[in-house]
Amino acid sequence: MTRLLLIRHGANDAHKEGVLTGWTPGVHLNQEGRVQAEALARRLASVGIAAVYASPLERTLETAEIVAAPHNVPVVVREDLGEVRLGRWTGQPLEKLRKQRLWRKVQFVPSVMRFPGGESFQEVQARAVAEVEHLCLEHPEQTIAIVSHADVLKAFVAYAIGLHLDLFQRLVIAPASLTVLDVGDLMPRLLCLNDISHLPAVPEEKKWANPNGSN
Repeated sequence: MTRLLLIRHGANDAHKEGVLTGWTPGVHLNQEGRVQAEALARRLASVGIAAVYASPLERTLETAEIVAAPHNVPVVVREDLGEVRLGRWTGQPLEKLRKQRLWRKVQFVPSVMRFPGGESFQEVQARAVAEVEHLCLEHPEQTIAIVSHADVLKAFVAYAIGLHLDLFQRLVIAPASLTVLDVGDLMPRLLCLNDISHLPAVPEEKKWANPNGSN
């Protein structure tokens, strides 16, 4: 079995501002995001992590570098772990997008949704699954960390547990959360999902506010 530590990057200002950033360059962790990543790194410091892989975007690389530091391993960039390519929706405010008819497809029938000028969720899931399966073959009987984005991680988890893509929005992957799976020759095993017990306490009214986002 390969143990997968699936990690979403920490918080950033675009997330707070309600902007769908996608592949927009220059989106970095904010102070809260760095605190979250450092808390996660402390939690995983005693885990034997053999390798750390990350999406090429700044917020994921910064999170990955913080997590990797106690283990003295480099962060390896994998393009196919990158965020959903949102096309013309990139940089648009969520408040505006929620008013469009396509938004209902995003939420309720994502398997038939393609972002205007961008990817479909099926394509995102296919590349994420192929990439993670390749990494598992490279690391049999090892633990590896994968730092990516909410929708990419949710799409992979849905595939691993046999959940139809149209239901994947029911999963929650919060910033700097930890999801753990064991993957081998037989069926994958989901050990934990969206664990945020290592993060600083947040006010109750903010805890469940837009936990997924897409930034």
